[in-house]
Amino acid sequence: MNITVVGSGYVGLVAGACFAETGSSVTCADIDQGKIEGLQKNVLPIYEPGLDTLVERNQGAGRLRFTTDIPAAIASADVVFIAVGTPPDEDGSADLKYVISVADVIGRHMTRELVVVTKSTVPVGTADKVRNAVAAHAKFPFHVCSNPEFLKEGAAIDDFLKPDRVVLGVDSDFARSVMAELYAPFVRTGKPIIFMDIPSAEMTKYAANAMLATRISFMNEIAGLCEQVGANVDLVRKGIGSDGRIGPSFLFPGPGYGGSCFPKDVQALLRTAHGVRSPLSVLEAVEEANARQKLVLGTKLAAALGSFEGKRIAVWGLAFKANTDDMRESPALVLIEQVLQGGGTVCAHDPAAMHEAKRRLGTTISFADTSYAALEGADALVVVTDWNEYRFPDFARMHAALRQPVVIDGRNLYDQAKMNKLGFMYRSIGRERA
Repeated sequence: MNITVVGSGYVGLVAGACFAETGSSVTCADIDQGKIEGLQKNVLPIYEPGLDTLVERNQGAGRLRFTTDIPAAIASADVVFIAVGTPPDEDGSADLKYVISVADVIGRHMTRELVVVTKSTVPVGTADKVRNAVAAHAKFPFHVCSNPEFLKEGAAIDDFLKPDRVVLGVDSDFARSVMAELYAPFVRTGKPIIFMDIPSAEMTKYAANAMLATRISFMNEIAGLCEQVGANVDLVRKGIGSDGRIGPSFLFPGPGYGGSCFPKDVQALLRTAHGVRSPLSVLEAVEEANARQKLVLGTKLAAALGSFEGKRIAVWGLAFKANTDDMRESPALVLIEQVLQGGGTVCAHDPAAMHEAKRRLGTTISFADTSYAALEGADALVVVTDWNEYRFPDFARMHAALRQPVVIDGRNLYDQAKMNKLGFMYRSIGRERA
């Protein structure tokens, strides 16, 4: 089966490489010539564990190709995935101009009966717009599908190759048959392919991310309450997570969610709801709670230091989560802004996001080559991202490097009693009184 994936960002690149891994012939097409030239040399535009190996292996075997010639890639395809960006518009709704532009090109250049799949995260009703754009020029039959992705940054390869489920919105037997065949290698262990109508598939993606964002914000608010009443959120998390109706996932408190999905998708779903006058008051509260939570680290830090004026702050972690270089909506950005506005300086370290951080922040902060180098002469350390290398540091070395032994732990990585015994002023999330 010849597959073309239009868009070689996070979703498109992971999908293309994973489809090639099962033996399909895949062409990833993108208008960004620099990105494509890099991919042709196995230089990836993103950091995702295991993806570089997958790209190199399948490109070497001839199953995976990269091109800027989108019309030619469409002309040779049996299935075309649209995996371009849907950035938030000014009102928070998803901007579909790139999706519709690709659909227009598909209609102009398809050469056979074709399955057109929206892989981008798109609001309900997008499939109809894609269908109309393709139909304006199509000379062959085509079938529009919705196939939302459920990839966790940092674990995307396993998520794609070993999915919990595959959601497919279809409205024709032809599309159902083609997509079932395409995804068969990924569900041999019995995980389901869930076929549904297209609007339901489009809604499923947003509903899933909104539910996860809700869990995160709920636990962050419970953590704040724990600080006020003297409870320990780690114990509370274990207590409720052991309930089979709740489960343990996405119950860790932290500095607020970020990344490319949760903030954007919550906003887009709220805009959809407003458009049809169907209020989502819970989600509005989720968004407000997350905005407040991103201020918590700075608030704790200011309380510990008195003020930021003239203070040097070490920051461990710039990406919004571990195992990615994605800084979109990262809590670290909020913290850095708080420190700088208060007259302080920042020296930061991240195992993967340094290049992206330098692009975003320029010379407004300094960067350290190692985590310990960031501590030298700092008045405090703030742990923002739970990278493995931050989990078991040399605490004596930390204490010696810091000008003041202040540690604000935004991920609850360290044992409170141990940190206090070692002489640190230690603050975490939801584990000590405010």
